Amino acid sequence: MLLAIDVGNTNIVLGLYDGESLTRSWRIKTDAYATADEYAIQIKALTANSPQITGIALCSTVPSVLREMREMIKRDYSEIKTVIVEPGIKTGVSVSTDNPKEVGTDRIMNSLAIFHRHGGPAIVVDFGTSTNLDVINANGDFIGGALAPGIEISIDALANRAAALRKIELQKPRAAVGRNTVEALQSGAYFGFAGQVDRLVTQIISEIGPVKAVVATGGLASTVVEACSTITHLEPDLTLEGLRLVFERN
Repeated sequence: MLLAIDVGNTNIVLGLYDGESLTRSWRIKTDAYATADEYAIQIKALTANSPQITGIALCSTVPSVLREMREMIKRDYSEIKTVIVEPGIKTGVSVSTDNPKEVGTDRIMNSLAIFHRHGGPAIVVDFGTSTNLDVINANGDFIGGALAPGIEISIDALANRAAALRKIELQKPRAAVGRNTVEALQSGAYFGFAGQVDRLVTQIISEIGPVKAVVATGGLASTVVEACSTITHLEPDLTLEGLRLVFERN
């Protein structure tokens, strides 16, 4: 079994692969101050009833967690073949941007997975801590994209800065016209972020031409994808799939 680990700023997503099939997945909170021991305890508890892990593929956008994950793997999984996505690892994705080192490894994994599944050109919309739009061309090269504040941090910021407003649960409102404060906030978040994504996707397509797929992924994708007219596929496991593919390549 391959254990794929995607470390994001808010959550760590773990998936177990049996060949090409994702059999289990989990989402735990990212803690930049957690130690290698603490992560080892969590991962071993989650996978305790699963078949033996024979490989690990890891990408991380949080340097402190990556450091602790390296230590955990070195100490607890030293006999297991491990691929950590970093310079020198063969991904099959050419990064054609002004500064390729700035591109997060999760965005490269998304690009690899979407090209494998759909070909290119294509767009990934990753609803995470930030809302990332990753764009690949017909050759599978990552050519750039757009970054916007994520849904949850935007809701948090509004609640923190406006004395009369509160933090809300993101869900589809009854209507765009909210009849109370909670519904009004839900409307602004739900339809507002869907409109933001649709506008960005439309603008990108006007610049690069038609695409084969616009894929939504990330923790909040399933919540708002219904309101997005430009999204063609919902694939929550896209980053994990990229990790599986990069493990095979290496």
